[in-house]
Amino acid sequence: MATPVVTESQGTVATVPGARRGASARLRQAASTPPGRLRVAGAALAALVVLFGAVAVEQVSTRATAAGRVVSGSEPLSQDAAEIYRSLADADTTAAAGFLLAADEPAAVRQRYEDDLATASRLLSEAAARTGSSPGAQRPITELNRQLPRYAGLVETARADNRQGLPLGGAYLRYASALMQDTMLPLAQSLVDAESGRLDADHGDASSFPVAALLLGLVALGALVRYQVVLFRRTNRVFNTGLLTATSAVLLAVVWLTAASASAGAALATSRRDGSQPLRELDHVRIAALQAHAAENLNLVARGSTDTYTKRWSALVDPLNAPAAQAGSFGHAVAAGRPDAERPAAEAERAFADWLSRHRAAADKDSAGDYDAALRGTLSSGGNDTADAAFTTMDRKLAEAATAEQHDFEAAAGGVDGFLEVYAAAAAVLTALAVGGVLRGIGRRLAEYR
Repeated sequence: MATPVVTESQGTVATVPGARRGASARLRQAASTPPGRLRVAGAALAALVVLFGAVAVEQVSTRATAAGRVVSGSEPLSQDAAEIYRSLADADTTAAAGFLLAADEPAAVRQRYEDDLATASRLLSEAAARTGSSPGAQRPITELNRQLPRYAGLVETARADNRQGLPLGGAYLRYASALMQDTMLPLAQSLVDAESGRLDADHGDASSFPVAALLLGLVALGALVRYQVVLFRRTNRVFNTGLLTATSAVLLAVVWLTAASASAGAALATSRRDGSQPLRELDHVRIAALQAHAAENLNLVARGSTDTYTKRWSALVDPLNAPAAQAGSFGHAVAAGRPDAERPAAEAERAFADWLSRHRAAADKDSAGDYDAALRGTLSSGGNDTADAAFTTMDRKLAEAATAEQHDFEAAAGGVDGFLEVYAAAAAVLTALAVGGVLRGIGRRLAEYR
């Protein structure tokens, strides 16, 4: 019979399981003694405390970062997106107003149109730099930057033809408005939706409760208390200074974690309820009113050649004029406002009623065939009793209310990120203190066996 050959490599492999079994046996033997059990318990308690501290710091730091994004990133970007939409819609309205006034166009109307385009261009450039690689925001920004010069060129062509008395000017203006209404404003709306979604996501991240950290803290607290009870039963010593210190540190960290999370969540909820949500309602009303005003002016530009603009007017104004209980109505936006915004919002609502009343009067004159009277009732240079004057008052008061809501948001959400960062730093310190307490407490017990 052949004798098996044992190679050096086989011998090396064969010794590994044996080495592992030997190490395991030594560990079991060490843990079977009182000092060994103390060392194992100390290591387990210290590891549990470290795990709690690490998770608490990570979760709170994540919330602090999200809260910072809400205040200085996603909320301003969301408001800038709404302002881009508003500027574009107002440019369309003002272009139609300037066209109707023709030679009587005040310099202020022309300046407002140019300011709207400049504001939209500036905010688009800033948004492109701040939104990163988000495709939901970058695509509409890129496309709007491409379409904006095209729209401005069509408006200038319409103005030039109108100054020469050419009927083609009205066609160019309607074409420019179609580009704005059918292409540019939907792109702006998709940008608003993308930035609003980002704001909601950041708000959710910042408001989330650190459940994992809290559970780990309770487990660590329970383990520390239980082990002190075990030591008391074995030694009849009531206090272990080190473990008592560790327990106090973990207890303070858990209580502070709960209080800080609840306080931050309440502040963020207030910022949403009293700031960003009412502001979103006001932005919706303001934008819908701007589009309706553009339809009002363009209907006069069309001179009865189409009923497109009267239908658009009704589609936009009817929801605004719905009862206050209906979301999206003017009354609902006013009711959602906070005390600082109540006065300008109420004044805006009264101006809205005046606008509708004056619009109906001008529309009746237009239907009766008196175009000049309809034009004077809708828009006139320096007129204070026109539909345009009522709209301008309404829009100004809505802007004041929006500014008040923005201040309420900043007052509620400002500083939440810094508060959470302070807790994260404190949690790290308390964790180090607790670990030191565990090691000191176990060390004192081990010294008794020497």
